[in-house]
Amino acid sequence: MRRTVLGYIRPYTWRIAGGITVKMSAALAELAIPWILSYMIDTVIPTRNVQTVVLWGAGMIVCSLGVWGGNILANRMANAVSRDVIRTLRHDLFARISYLSSRQVDQFTVSSLISRMTSDTYTLHQTIGMAQRMGVRAPILLLGGIAVTLTLDPALTLVMLCTLPVGAAAAFVVSRRGVRLYRGVQRRADHMFTVVRENITGARVIKALSKEAYEINRFDGTNKDLTQAEFTASKTMAVIDPIVTITLNLGLVLVVVVGAFRVNAGLTEIGKIVAFLNYFTIILQSLMAITRIFTNVSRAVASGSRVEEVLNTQEELYEETSRYKKPKPEAPAVEFDHVDFSYDSGGFGLHDLNFTVKKGETLGIIGATGSGKTTIVQALLRFYDVQKGCVRVHGIDVREYASKELRDLFGVVFQNDILFQDTIAENIDFGRGLSEEELWQACSWAQAEDFVREAGGLSAPVAIQGANLSGGQRQRLLLARALAGKPDILLLDDSSSALDYRTDAALRRAIREHLPHTTKIIVAQRISSVMHAEQIAVLENGKIVALGRHEDLLQNCPLYQAISRSQLGGGANG
Repeated sequence: MRRTVLGYIRPYTWRIAGGITVKMSAALAELAIPWILSYMIDTVIPTRNVQTVVLWGAGMIVCSLGVWGGNILANRMANAVSRDVIRTLRHDLFARISYLSSRQVDQFTVSSLISRMTSDTYTLHQTIGMAQRMGVRAPILLLGGIAVTLTLDPALTLVMLCTLPVGAAAAFVVSRRGVRLYRGVQRRADHMFTVVRENITGARVIKALSKEAYEINRFDGTNKDLTQAEFTASKTMAVIDPIVTITLNLGLVLVVVVGAFRVNAGLTEIGKIVAFLNYFTIILQSLMAITRIFTNVSRAVASGSRVEEVLNTQEELYEETSRYKKPKPEAPAVEFDHVDFSYDSGGFGLHDLNFTVKKGETLGIIGATGSGKTTIVQALLRFYDVQKGCVRVHGIDVREYASKELRDLFGVVFQNDILFQDTIAENIDFGRGLSEEELWQACSWAQAEDFVREAGGLSAPVAIQGANLSGGQRQRLLLARALAGKPDILLLDDSSSALDYRTDAALRRAIREHLPHTTKIIVAQRISSVMHAEQIAVLENGKIVALGRHEDLLQNCPLYQAISRSQLGGGANG
């Protein structure tokens, strides 16, 4: 079923109705004040009865207090509803984003998803609150003011009403254009978020290459585009207020002129003219409030459509339940059966990839940047579906696993992995409920125990993205996270690039000793990280150009020989 923003508002109908009732009562009390004033001027004061004047004056005070208290209560109720609606909406939006496939994230872009989670939901929050506060009060005051003035002097009311259609038509026409303009604003905001995100994450590279001025100019360009789009949208929507104001002020002048003639002719009374002017002010303010609502609704419609687009994106590559008949204990741990894959962006991926890894074995994957090494890891975890062939884990097609069941089999360290702002313990445990002994054991295997103890133990804080740690320390904590669950299959994607050779060797030895039955797939740039594997796949342009042991590849694979010479100075066997 399609999810809409209105669908999130619907469960709060009774609370909204309660707030509307209070707001209506306050608005009716506000409408009563000018009528009481008119009655006092024309009827009560001429009697010179002080007690009656005081009584009606007290009535005005009661109405004023009712307006004050009712508006405060109704506004608080409106804010509470808006808060709860957006909290639920934001939760569901985050949950949907969490289950988007890598392809879907690529299509939306990370920056756009962040923008929808933050600025778009904020716009909706503001509009839902405003719709309850002003969206109820303004129409009641507008229609109620017109109704009361009709009872006071129908002729003057008709003079006033002749100006209203012009303002209403302007608000309708301009607001329709505003929706399109605000959608353009959001697209440009997404682009600016992308530039900011790239600059923040790549700050060290930018500083190292002294490209601050270049990036500032690049940001300036996107900032100007966004500013221009916002200016165009705001300028367009700003047309409404002057048109409505000048139209109604013209109507006010006509009312005063016609009213003066009618008083002079004895057709109406001064009190009614005074009340009429008060009601005209109320009507003017109400219509101006409605135009502001139109402006905000225009923004909210654009934001709502962007939020709904994500909410209604169907999950892909995520399975709740497994579909295979029974496990195959004798099957290889990992099998790529003539796999082809390419990205939606047109980038090449994998071509006729064919290999198997037995349980407990280690497969090393080596190749130049862009050869498809990381793509193998993503296909194995089913972040993407292959277009041809089959990827099997324990003899079962990865498409037949429940997503959680499949990924629970793996311990993974990605090429650009992340640490969260939390403690060392939470970053390693990652919600799995591991014991302190298991956490220390993982630190020991990952060669991280010494620096963790020096940092203050498992409760020591980790900054955002591990900014308070060195590159080697971050990698060792990430390795500890992957090893802590004692996975069936360990995927290490260039996970030791920041480790010195001695630490790297100690890490491989610890994994070999303590996780002998775990299947290891090691993606690396360095031959020293994979040379002890039972088999090594040499990749080039998404194809395996050679597969075998280190010694064999040194004899019959020119590409592997070239890598060996550049890194080891020849055909060393390590």
